[in-house]
Amino acid sequence: MTDPNTFDQASPVDPGWQASWDTEDNYWEENFSSRPYAIGPDYYDRFRPAYRYGFESAQHHLGRRWDEAEPDLQQGWTTYQHRAPDSTWDDIKAAVRDAWDRVVGNRGSQTDRRDSEPRE
Repeated sequence: MTDPNTFDQASPVDPGWQASWDTEDNYWEENFSSRPYAIGPDYYDRFRPAYRYGFESAQHHLGRRWDEAEPDLQQGWTTYQHRAPDSTWDDIKAAVRDAWDRVVGNRGSQTDRRDSEPRE
């Protein structure tokens, strides 16, 4: 199992290469249970749309930092075609951020990581 805390990039150095969602889906399904917001291993399907949204959004917003893009992402989540109807931005934000960071290769500072984790 790959350590998700290493946030290895989804894409190699070659800028022409692009990961497929299937590859990312497999990665996150394997690593989901180690994430701090994971409710349990059987809840991956609840977060799958968030990972996909983060993966797709990061590819479209290359060059933008998370804190610059987040307001647009939050607004876009309400109309995202793969979104579960009952999921809110606060519920899935950390998973979107994890997928975003994996695509852009951003390990994030400790402050950034705390901001992306759900609050109790």
